[in-house]
Amino acid sequence: MAFAAAALLIVMFGATGCDKLKARDQLNKGVAAFKAGQYDQSVENFKAAKDLDPSLLNARLYLATAYATEYIPGAPSDDNIRLANQAIAEFQDVLGTDAGNIPAIDGIGSILYNMAGTPFTPEKFEQSKQYHMKHIQLMPEDPEPYYWVGVIDWTLAYRGNATMRQSYNVANPKKQLKDIDPLPDKLRADFTQQYGMLVDEGLQMIQKATELRPDYADAMAYQNLLLRQKADQVDASTRASLEKQADDLLEKVKVIKQKEAEAAAAKS
Repeated sequence: MAFAAAALLIVMFGATGCDKLKARDQLNKGVAAFKAGQYDQSVENFKAAKDLDPSLLNARLYLATAYATEYIPGAPSDDNIRLANQAIAEFQDVLGTDAGNIPAIDGIGSILYNMAGTPFTPEKFEQSKQYHMKHIQLMPEDPEPYYWVGVIDWTLAYRGNATMRQSYNVANPKKQLKDIDPLPDKLRADFTQQYGMLVDEGLQMIQKATELRPDYADAMAYQNLLLRQKADQVDASTRASLEKQADDLLEKVKVIKQKEAEAAAAKS
């Protein structure tokens, strides 16, 4: 009896080991297919690897990434939305095992951000922001999540600003408000009340990103945009100062981008 039990254990462990080897093989095949742009095939490989070895975290992570890569931001089809939701589910599956997995956290934040744009869904932008905040908690010296929080804050504030201007123009057909015009006093107060804290948060986050990466041109570009939203909350004299800061940042971005282009050209 003891011998039979031992033999059974050997068979079971042998089968488990065999499945793990097969899972690794499927994972490697999936990575090769993914790199070749064969995303449908890579999904099948990664699913097989996950089934063969549920403990193989990379299989789940690659499967989520493959779904996310196939997702087309803004496309309204049910199949496309399903891809996004499958990617989120797989990333969350990873976080169920490894709550601090940065690629999974960033993956969900990125997908939610892309889903939030079309149709415009503020709640999804806020959900995306929460995942970038998790990244900050885990890796406070990484500039990227600060940047993304700033981008989201600007997106929400800009949309609110544009909607307010549009409503004003509809109500005042003989006194149209251009995009570059200061907001009338009542509208300025409403905009500040609704979006002032969001703009301030965005500026703080972008400032942190540029402190961590002084040549972060993309962050500076959004800092410029956030300053222009801030300018719509203040009086004329302060507005001029903020717009000057924004213009100076644009010039700095141009210099950095030019240096980057020259460096890339030199390498080629």
